[in-house]
Amino acid sequence: MELRSDDDWFELLEGARQSAFHLEVRDSYAEPEESEPLRRYLNGELEPETDRYDKSDWIELVETLTARGVLMSRVRVVTEPLSGYHRWLLTVAGSSVDAGEDIRYAPRHLVEDVPADDWWLFDDDRVGFNLVDDAGKPAGAAVTADPGIVAYCRATRDRLWRSATPFTDYVAAVNARQ
Repeated sequence: MELRSDDDWFELLEGARQSAFHLEVRDSYAEPEESEPLRRYLNGELEPETDRYDKSDWIELVETLTARGVLMSRVRVVTEPLSGYHRWLLTVAGSSVDAGEDIRYAPRHLVEDVPADDWWLFDDDRVGFNLVDDAGKPAGAAVTADPGIVAYCRATRDRLWRSATPFTDYVAAVNARQ
């Protein structure tokens, strides 16, 4: 297993040749750049035009990779009712979908054997596990090409993907329940 710094995620993603799949299983994340926009959302505050949540680096990366033919996808396993963090994510994830990322949602109570950790599967032959510190902040990646781990992650992706709901349909269902 190779340990990488938190700054290496974009490098790992840029190295994808065919696909990059992300499994997310946590109900909240302590991403430093998200803390203020999330706080404002939870408090019902409007974001000032000059201080909107900026994910332009991510959008540019998704557009670049998908233009190159890399399939970008993710499944978010979520607890329902949604945490405040996931309610907020529903308001900002549309731009990632518009950029070419296929995001799907799997309600936790409807799926079995959910892994405890988040990870990226690159080109079906490498896995990068998301590392976090004690406060839940990103702390890098643990990357492996171990065939057994890669096979497990591929099988998990395929199983969860089949039961996950596409972003637009999931947002419509959440809005219909409110």
